[in-house]
Amino acid sequence: MLSTPSESDADPAVRQPGAMTEPHGAAAQILVVPAQGRQTALWMIAVLLAIIATALILRWDESALSKSAWAQSAVTGAGPAPGGRGIYAFAGQISSRSYGLFMLDVDSGTIWCYEIARGAVDEPHLKLVAARSWIFDRYLEEFNVAAPTPGEVRRLVEQQQAAQRAPAQPPGGEPILAPAP
Repeated sequence: MLSTPSESDADPAVRQPGAMTEPHGAAAQILVVPAQGRQTALWMIAVLLAIIATALILRWDESALSKSAWAQSAVTGAGPAPGGRGIYAFAGQISSRSYGLFMLDVDSGTIWCYEIARGAVDEPHLKLVAARSWIFDRYLEEFNVAAPTPGEVRRLVEQQQAAQRAPAQPPGGEPILAPAP
């Protein structure tokens, strides 16, 4: 049991102010005990973080309640899934007042576009606006391009690189060689 020193316990000349002593004059030892509730909470947090990290690494989201929504999920077995043969759809603006649905078939190399238009009674419907195959387009190098064409750009770059490699020459004189560093 700890107590504060009284006048009768020790000589005031020997006694230090604020020192705690046992009833028989021995110095008191202070023992610090950590709170059990705080340590338990830290262990619970560490265990929960480990469970979350494991779930993220192992992808434990395959339950019926948390199915991921994938546009084209991989199918085990031979061949692609029905309807998922590399066809992509995305919306875009066709003009300042109309929007469309663009379809892209990677397997056949085709793109086509439907305009979302309004009918006679103001009901929306799709109207095929354009369709095109790009299979042979990829072999063209210059078609319907504005100046500078890719060939002109190539020539300009070659001229610029040749000028950088050649030493500088003053008009009508010898080349100026820069001193070596």
